[in-house]
Amino acid sequence: MSAAQAHSLQKGGHGKGGGGMRAELTGAWRGGRVAAPPSKSMAHRALICAALAQGESRIENIAHSKDIDATAGALRAFGAHISFAGGTALVRGTGGRLCTPQGPVWCCESGSTLRFLIPLGAMCGAPVQFSGEGRLPQRPQTVYEHLFREKGVAFSQSGTGVCVNGRLSAGRFCVDGGVSSQFISGLLFALPLLGGASTVCVRPPFESRSYVQLTRSALAAFGVQAVWQDESTLFVEENQKYTNCNYTVEGDASQAAFFGVLGAVCGGVRLTGLHPGSAQGDMAFLSVLRQAGAVIVQEPCGALRFERACLRGGEASLADCPDLGPILMVLGLFCENGLVLRQAQRLRLKESDRIAAMEEEIRRMGGRIESDEGTVRVYKSALHGAALCAHNDHRVAMAMAVAALAAGVPVSIEGAGCVEKSWPEFWQVLQACLGAEVTLL
Repeated sequence: MSAAQAHSLQKGGHGKGGGGMRAELTGAWRGGRVAAPPSKSMAHRALICAALAQGESRIENIAHSKDIDATAGALRAFGAHISFAGGTALVRGTGGRLCTPQGPVWCCESGSTLRFLIPLGAMCGAPVQFSGEGRLPQRPQTVYEHLFREKGVAFSQSGTGVCVNGRLSAGRFCVDGGVSSQFISGLLFALPLLGGASTVCVRPPFESRSYVQLTRSALAAFGVQAVWQDESTLFVEENQKYTNCNYTVEGDASQAAFFGVLGAVCGGVRLTGLHPGSAQGDMAFLSVLRQAGAVIVQEPCGALRFERACLRGGEASLADCPDLGPILMVLGLFCENGLVLRQAQRLRLKESDRIAAMEEEIRRMGGRIESDEGTVRVYKSALHGAALCAHNDHRVAMAMAVAALAAGVPVSIEGAGCVEKSWPEFWQVLQACLGAEVTLL
């Protein structure tokens, strides 16, 4: 990467205009070894648990992104002290005694930050406002609105954000399992601190169960238990205490999937940093690839080597792994029988309407794709170069970059700086690790 490109990336990665960056790819790359970045999902959870603990916790293998910085900033507003040094976060927690934020809690465009922390705001016994940018203030929060109303906590949502006012009490919480697991996780962070036992009952269909398991795993690491009474009911004992600990964030399966798909189509990719026993639902990308005919070799060192293979395609459900949607749509373009993605409706409520965004960009490249509300069908297609748009969505930007490299065609992606939301180094990794020809303007 040239000095000018590196400066451009640095400027875009943390500045106001980062989303306006344009990435130009020639389609050429040589292959290589890629380390999965730290899991954003687990980093969110570890930071929250550490902020609720007494004493200082050390969180290793944590990466800066707009979403993680949003969670750290929001937790500071509740009284936690958080500092970063390289890939380590030092967190001096509140011991569960939260400060009432002085002013709106800024969540940037992170749905996880907002939904995880709203229940903490509802513990303060005073008005707490949450704000954000992009589509975040409009993303639905009616689950909390209904739950809080039952508990006597005022809840309002406007075009600028969310406001809660009251003191959340323990008890029984019934949550629709088909909306978002983030509401369940948000409750699980707060309920152990309340002065009574609680149950969380999840109405079927229970999608994204794996994300709730990630939350339970983080809670357990910090000394807090949420126990399954049956398949859809969690019991949370009263007056638990979060304990400080040293925690290491595992590799991110949702980000690794971009390179796994590229390797499955073209070969020449070795992927490291994934925990084989991970509870991340996005680890499903490996089974989807294998079912489609991909050749994935587990090396003695723990790396996964992807060899070029004839991909036949098939079907996959996104119920437990919605973040895989964009890159699996790209996979379908290279499968003989295409790929059908079911239970994809939640993709319409992300940073963009990811189904509509991917349809538009794939068609710009000559790809065949169609959808109804919750099902996406992608057909094998001969792609050509095109001028693309990221739709202010990091996963759309990364997916279309992979499509260009897999097809070996040139593209420009407007708004490429949006990758700062989850993986600011993405363009650098493409170039440094895989030899991709990328110019950032």
